[in-house]
Amino acid sequence: MALLGIAKKLFGSANDRRLKPLWRRVQAINALEDEIAQLSDEALKARTDALRRRHQAGESLDALLVEAFATVREAAKRALGQRHYDVQLLGGMILHEGAIAEMKTGEGKTLVATLPVYLNALTGRGVHVVTVNDYLAKRDAEWMGRVYERLGMTVGCIVHGLTDAERRQAYAADITYGTNNEFGFDYLRDNLKGSLEEMVQRGHHYAIVDEVDSILIDEARTPLIISGPTDDKSELYMTIDGFIPQLEESDYEIDEKARSVVLTEEGNEKIEQLLREADLLEGDSLYDAVNISVVHHVNQALKAHKIFQRDKDYIVRNGKVVIIDEFTGRMMEGRRWSDGLHQAVEAKEKVAIQPENQTLASITFQNYFRLYEKLAGMTGTALTEAAEFSDIYKLDVVEIPTNRPVARIDMDDELYMTAEEKYKAIAVQIAECHRRGQPVLVGTVSIEKSERLSELLSDRKFFRNVAKSLRARAGELKAKESDLKEELEDKAAYLEELAARKTPILHNVLNARYHEQEAEIIAGAGAPGAVTIATNMAGRGTDIQLGGSIDMQLMKSLEEGDTPETIARKRAEIEARVAEAKKKALEAGGLFVLGTERHESRRIDNQLRGRSGRQGDPGATKFFLSLEDDLMRIFGTGMEKMLKRFGIQPDESIEHPWFTKAVETAQKKVEQRNFDIRKNLLKFDDVINDQRKAIFEQRREFMSAETVDDIIADMRAQLVNDLVAKHIPPKSYAEKWDVEGLEKAVEEIFGASLPISEWAKQEGVADTEIADQLLEEANRLAAQRAAEIGPDIMRRVEKAFLLHALDSNWREHLQQLDHLRSVVWMRGHAQRDPVNEFKTEAFALFEALLDNLRRDVIRMLMNVQVRAPEEAAPRPQSLPMREIHADPRTGENEMELAGAGARIARGASAGVGTLAAARRTQSVDPANPDTWGRTPRNAPCPCGSGRKFKHCHGTI
Repeated sequence: MALLGIAKKLFGSANDRRLKPLWRRVQAINALEDEIAQLSDEALKARTDALRRRHQAGESLDALLVEAFATVREAAKRALGQRHYDVQLLGGMILHEGAIAEMKTGEGKTLVATLPVYLNALTGRGVHVVTVNDYLAKRDAEWMGRVYERLGMTVGCIVHGLTDAERRQAYAADITYGTNNEFGFDYLRDNLKGSLEEMVQRGHHYAIVDEVDSILIDEARTPLIISGPTDDKSELYMTIDGFIPQLEESDYEIDEKARSVVLTEEGNEKIEQLLREADLLEGDSLYDAVNISVVHHVNQALKAHKIFQRDKDYIVRNGKVVIIDEFTGRMMEGRRWSDGLHQAVEAKEKVAIQPENQTLASITFQNYFRLYEKLAGMTGTALTEAAEFSDIYKLDVVEIPTNRPVARIDMDDELYMTAEEKYKAIAVQIAECHRRGQPVLVGTVSIEKSERLSELLSDRKFFRNVAKSLRARAGELKAKESDLKEELEDKAAYLEELAARKTPILHNVLNARYHEQEAEIIAGAGAPGAVTIATNMAGRGTDIQLGGSIDMQLMKSLEEGDTPETIARKRAEIEARVAEAKKKALEAGGLFVLGTERHESRRIDNQLRGRSGRQGDPGATKFFLSLEDDLMRIFGTGMEKMLKRFGIQPDESIEHPWFTKAVETAQKKVEQRNFDIRKNLLKFDDVINDQRKAIFEQRREFMSAETVDDIIADMRAQLVNDLVAKHIPPKSYAEKWDVEGLEKAVEEIFGASLPISEWAKQEGVADTEIADQLLEEANRLAAQRAAEIGPDIMRRVEKAFLLHALDSNWREHLQQLDHLRSVVWMRGHAQRDPVNEFKTEAFALFEALLDNLRRDVIRMLMNVQVRAPEEAAPRPQSLPMREIHADPRTGENEMELAGAGARIARGASAGVGTLAAARRTQSVDPANPDTWGRTPRNAPCPCGSGRKFKHCHGTI
């Protein structure tokens, strides 16, 4: 360790060595500043075209970096009145190199991004800037858009609720801002489109991810999913449900602690026999790859009967199964268990079985962002997760020095025996800051705990009790401790003064719902005496400026009709008020950040700490803990005995650097465990991702090809070879040939009866000769079919059927993979690696997908009926789709929250409802398919024709 310290002093840290050569470029950029400042606005804008031409002529972006950065700096000075600091130029270079720039809060990351964004946008291939919510995407696109517009660049913004045309226009811009969810879902939706013209994205060239730790680690714990309704499987659920009562206790094993149940060997044999009798089993074994879906349904039915109990886990009300929350005991109307479990319980209770949703497309954030040719990120807290960024995304983390030295004081943690004692100490600390006018930011780990603390700060009785407790402690002190006694008496007096008020301490509470309101609150959290309570991630993306935000206050004060002179006057008045308020906040000690408990991750704690000490401002941070906190309960084994040994009395705490380090050591263990879990889950998704990329790439090739007749011909040839190989094994005796089965299969697929048995009777005929004859006949039938329909129409039909068959088989494949993943972990009991087992069986399922694709396409093309133009039905309605990204902390669907927020923003006060609401209130209009909802394929068509839906408007 000593040698390491000496080497570091001599040569600098690895981080210093990474930045050292970049300082020379900073000097070169500074040298151009005076020259570029002399240019007119038109001449400055003309530099963009000049740089583009040089790049097109072969100059690399690295060669253009110095001039491009100097150009952007000048544009920012003119458009925003902000000049990039030298350290911000460093940050821009790191982002251009495709790494993560860790920059402290308040160092201007939003402005830093303009440098590499402009440089990389010179390629004309589009640059994506990814933010955590719609508010920040719109704010940054408008705010930084002023810089880009000065330079002749176009800017787009992707937010929830845009039409495809609006999205296409936004992606066509040089620079596109948007949220991680929107970018990911647009990628998935594009790969469900029917033509290249309908797609909105134009590739994945370069992306900068703001708050990169939040998006690529926290949000990446749950995938993006587009789902749609599946076919009705009620009969399958009811059939399998009937098997479970026939099992005996020796046929399964229950683990009540893990709430799981598995079949024993005897149970497997019994279920296999029952499935075979019901004609639901393919192959020889229940665990053959083709039976994965059936195994999944058996496991869910077993769980529904043996684990989930009526009137405890759920109730049956009005013919529906309603989940009961295990923590609150409340009914959770509208919530359903996933993966077919809810349907299994419905089958058990003999109520109407609602169709389950099927995954139409899905991707993890890890695999979406790895699509980009170059990826970069910025945040205030990334070093603690550097290993994960490197391992998963191949991203280095580089710490950028601050513009001014950090003056913040990070105090050691205070540990109390109970949560009640801790909250008393928190109240005293907040009151002390409030008395001297010091702004306080209080961080909690959940919305519930934010609300609890808010109630305490509004409870006069609580403040009286805390004051009483302080006076009691003061009374126990000895004469020689008079200074401490006086301090406690003084604090108690102020608490009693607060308790006399209607609301002891006025405060704001932030939760992660309405980002515009949060930005306003967090921007004012630096005002003297302000108290703000925030959950872990709330308010990110907006600085806490001591004294308050001038821009936010000005925006609130503006009125319609304000002249430039009026606006200037208002700004001057606000600047004067903010300067006075900042002076008071600085005199009080700057922003005090108070953590109410430690999070599992050090990074989240550092995010909270980083709010204080912006741009060299003074500040302080401190965490208050108790042995009843989650982290301490799980990892604080033996801590209670140790505190008692030290003689800790009620309302007393322990505060020591050793203890702070011990807590951080516990956090490191949790971080490593969580990383291992994410890494293991990604191993499964990587298998699916390889297949996803192959399917999506194939799909694009189909859409871009003028005709797919060559592909169809290859499919036809491969299908013929597969059919012959299945029924006439190579080099086998004629007695082993299943000629009758081959004839049936050919008639089913090609719609024609061929004399294969006559060919097989020829003396000395081989399987290859039969395959050649069969292919010749298949090609003749296909050519005849094309002639009947017409070559031009046939070309269009071929492409449409090929895409339809690919999509339907891919959806079925995703469902099988979901089921496989839910059961493959059991292979671990047999000392087999579940990931390797998943890879093997997923590959077998993918091969089966390709076989089914060939069979489905050829069968549809050989049996298609094309209507005359005047009889042609309108294009069928596409499947209703639902976008899902579960918030890793709450489990709520973020896309539904975003949709609600978008509707509120568009003006719900005008009485405009959603399309879904309109459908619920309208009657079915035969002339308007939008009012029909989801029509079963065998139901009468809502148009009133009298035909079944599948033969009318639902025709393929």
